[in-house]
Amino acid sequence: MLHLLAATGNVHKVQEFRSLLTGLEDKIAIHSLKDFPGYLPAEESGSTFEENSCIKSTSASTFARMLTFADDSGLVVDALNGAPGIFSARYAGENATDADRIAKLLGALQGVTCRTAKFVCVVTLAENGKLIGSFRGEIKGTITEAPRGICGFGYDPIFLPDGYTRTFAELTMEEKDRISHRAIAMKKTVDYIRRELVR
Repeated sequence: MLHLLAATGNVHKVQEFRSLLTGLEDKIAIHSLKDFPGYLPAEESGSTFEENSCIKSTSASTFARMLTFADDSGLVVDALNGAPGIFSARYAGENATDADRIAKLLGALQGVTCRTAKFVCVVTLAENGKLIGSFRGEIKGTITEAPRGICGFGYDPIFLPDGYTRTFAELTMEEKDRISHRAIAMKKTVDYIRRELVR
């Protein structure tokens, strides 16, 4: 049995990852940080998604002494020189709401015609403090003029993926999970686990 720690407090991410492991339930046991109440998450001091994801996975794997995956993700807006980027969750301050972050971003893009952007997610795998794999997922799109939709979270109401007429927040969770940056990165991770780690 392969024991795998999900170094995230986001229940949806754990469920999404578990759904991708269908058929391997008897070979992989997924644990959450709730199983390690003494763990204090490391400070995300990196300058890239890869670095921050690596910090999280290596730190948690050192503490738990087991194979660990972590992710770091965010929105990259071309007209804002890549902002909010790795600071997506803190873009409007530490205690800001999703609505606060969206309002700040739309304010920064007021009058801007080029509104291309992409969501990025990097999932890393680590074991006993050593990085063993890094997997990147991206989806391109544009930023809408105003929020649309009530599903999803974060910047979903203002992100219109290329080839779609609905924002991430107007898609169902099932639709979003098929095409999202996180789904792409997680599928690459699961493919690696299936190919290299499951015996």
